[in-house]
Amino acid sequence: MYRHTRRELLAGSALALFARRLGAMPLAQIKLGITTDEIDDDVLTAAKFLRQYGLKWAEVRNIWGPYNTSQPMEKIREAVKIFDDNGIRVSIEGTGFFKIPLPPETPEGQKILDEQWKLLDSALERAKAFGTAKLRVFTFMLRKGETPSEKSYARIDELMREAARRAKGYKLAVENIGGGHVWSGAQSGEFLKRVKEDNVGITWDPNNAAESGEQPFPVGYRKLDPARVFHVHLRDFKHQDGKVVWTAVGEGEFDNLGQIRALLKDGYKETFTLETHWRDPKGKMYSTETSLKALLKVVERV
Repeated sequence: MYRHTRRELLAGSALALFARRLGAMPLAQIKLGITTDEIDDDVLTAAKFLRQYGLKWAEVRNIWGPYNTSQPMEKIREAVKIFDDNGIRVSIEGTGFFKIPLPPETPEGQKILDEQWKLLDSALERAKAFGTAKLRVFTFMLRKGETPSEKSYARIDELMREAARRAKGYKLAVENIGGGHVWSGAQSGEFLKRVKEDNVGITWDPNNAAESGEQPFPVGYRKLDPARVFHVHLRDFKHQDGKVVWTAVGEGEFDNLGQIRALLKDGYKETFTLETHWRDPKGKMYSTETSLKALLKVVERV
């Protein structure tokens, strides 16, 4: 495991002091957190890291290794106590709901869907325990060589309406994701026009949208209804050898400052997550900390 040098520890302490000062400033309106498993698989280690930097929000996906929806409820309750003890609130529960290819309309396909409905039930039970009303979900992945069609979108829309009905009282925040039926800002905007249920919205990930070839901000973002953006992922990317690759915040092409300012101007009051993805050889905690330091400097300028 990577060990911090004395210089890094001192720098981290100084930045933590700055982060705590943010809590007394108007910028505290920015509800910034981190995906905990991109800090450490151990929940206590992740919670202490968040507290060190004065952050009060966590997006929960994997805990102690497995996905939260695969963990028994006693482990969920253990995680909840750790978050509570460290003053951390769960912004959104990460789930793998509908992160599969669209099942065929056959008896076998129905069995696959039945498993997804069980997954949603498990996710709702855990969201309640975590104290969050938001679930990160998907709109099915494309098979190799598959392209979206009106027929597939019509079926996906109907399944999402059914999911909204089953998840009444909770918000389903669809993430636009590479290789999914909803990938770009444009596709996200069209999806929201078709599926009008008020508890269905978007986890806006502009960096994922960049993978689709779209300019995510301002072009992709302007395709969305800001009122239906339920959650936002932040990081950075750059083009390398004709592909989008993740990089440390501040070392890539994405305009995090412009995106945050635009969201706030449009009345956004929901949560943000630093979802690092970029990996330095020194490990994921070092990588996340590097991007967090840069992102906090961006927040200071908002």
